[in-house]
Amino acid sequence: MPSKTHSSRRRDVAFNSSGDECRAWLFMPPLERPPLVILGHGLGAIREYGLEAFARRFSDAGIAALVFTYRHFGDSGGQPRQLLDIEHQQADWAAALAYARGLDEIDTTRIALWGSSFGGGHVIEAAARDGGLAAVVSQCPFTDGLAAARAADPRSVIRGLVLVFRDQLARIRKKPPVMVPLVGPPGSAALMSSPDSEPGYLALIPPGVGFTNAVAARFMIRATFCRPGRSARKLQAPILFCICDDDAVAPAKTALRYAATAPWGEVKRYPVGHFDIYLGEPFEQAVADQTEFLIRHLRVA
Repeated sequence: MPSKTHSSRRRDVAFNSSGDECRAWLFMPPLERPPLVILGHGLGAIREYGLEAFARRFSDAGIAALVFTYRHFGDSGGQPRQLLDIEHQQADWAAALAYARGLDEIDTTRIALWGSSFGGGHVIEAAARDGGLAAVVSQCPFTDGLAAARAADPRSVIRGLVLVFRDQLARIRKKPPVMVPLVGPPGSAALMSSPDSEPGYLALIPPGVGFTNAVAARFMIRATFCRPGRSARKLQAPILFCICDDDAVAPAKTALRYAATAPWGEVKRYPVGHFDIYLGEPFEQAVADQTEFLIRHLRVA
C-alpha cells in the first residue's frame, strides 16, 4: 500500500453511449498519468448509492476512478425511463471504456473494471468481450439468472410474472412500460424481496437523493436467462471476486463455481449479506482487499 493518501478531486463528466448521455464522476489523484478503474452499480441503482466511498479510496491510493450511471436511470439520458436493458448496459460499459481510453491524463494501458451486484456480472462479460484490461473486480456478483430465480421467493416470482405479461402487451401496443418494484417485502412482486433487500437497498440512498423503486417488468424474463458467470473462463485479465457468504440475492455458491473457472481468479469471502458490503466494517474489509488487488495489478508505485 502507498505510504500516504492523496487528495481526491472529483469532477462531473459525461460520455456518449449509442446516442444518449451517461453522466459520471471522474476522481483524479494529483499524479502524472495514473491508472484508472471504472465503477458501475447494480440493479436499478445509480452512482450516488454508495459508490463514491469506493472511488475515493481508490483515488486516495493513486488510482483514478470513473463512476457512471447507466442510461435510462438517474441523471443519465435515455428513454423510456427505468428501462433495465442488459445489452444497453453492456454498451454503456463499452462506451465508458472508450471514453476512458480517450483521456490524455491517465495511463490507458492500466485500466480496470469494478462492478457490484448486477454490475458485478456485467464486468465479467465486458472484460471478456474487451480483452485488453489490466484487472477486474466483481463484488457480490450476479452470475446466473436461473440460480437467482431458484433462490427467489416463489410468491414474488408469480406476482412478478403477471406484471411481465402486462408489460409485454404494453410494449407490443407501444405504450409506456409496466413497472415492477426493484425492492419490496418478502412475497411482494419486487425483483429483490429477501428480508434484507428493502432495508439494505434503502440504506444505500443518501439523504436528499431520489429513488424510483421501479424498472420495466420485461427485464424479469431477460434476467432469468442472463448468465454472465459463463464468461469468467474467457477472461484474459486477473479478476477479484468479492463474495458475500450470506447473499440471498446473488447466491454465493453459484458465484464461487464460476470464480473457479477464471484463469487468473482470486476470491475474497465475507460472512455478510448482499447489501452489507457497502457499509461499516464489511465495506472497510472489502475496499481494503480491492485496493490491494488494484494496486498490485495496476502497478501503482
